[in-house]
Order: sequence, then C-alpha cells, then structure tokens
Amino acid sequence: MVRHIIIWDFDERLNETEKKTQAEIIKKGLEGLKGIVPGLKEIKVHTELLSSSNGDIMLDSVFESREALAGYQTHPEHLKVAALVKSVTSHRSCADIEI
Repeated sequence: MVRHIIIWDFDERLNETEKKTQAEIIKKGLEGLKGIVPGLKEIKVHTELLSSSNGDIMLDSVFESREALAGYQTHPEHLKVAALVKSVTSHRSCADIEI
C-alpha cells in the first residue's frame, strides 16, 4: 500500500473567509473520490491545521498500490478537483511512502 500526503498553501490573495470556503470545497471534492477512483482505500482532508504547521490544508490518502496511485493522478474525476485546488493554492508539497 502507498500513503500519499499533500500539503498546500492557499494563494495569498485569498482572505480568511475565502480560504475557509475553498478548504471545505476541496475537502468535499477530494473525499468524494472514495468509491470512484479504483484502488483508493482511504482519503481524508484536514482543514484545521495547527499554527505550528507549514501549510494551510492537508490531504492524507492510502492506495492499494503504486499503480493505483498513478491511476488516481490521471483519473478524470481527480483531475477536476485538482484543477480547482491549483486555482486557489500557491504551493504544494508531496510525500509518498510505501506502508
């Protein structure tokens, strides 16, 4: 299995209200991919990170294999959500690990 973790920073042009709204839209969109994307075992978006964090929003997901992760990255439904995420974020960090 593969754990896929992403941390994003929101675009600095967004105010706090817009950040909160976008975080909820992103959470709903990404978590809604469970049962749609083959091999996606778990997915959770954390929108309330502690002030000690280096980002604004975090994705924590688990895939059954590297191949399933690769399929997720090109899946049409994921690409729709990813386009939204890219439109409101300025930085992305990723960590993928075998578990």
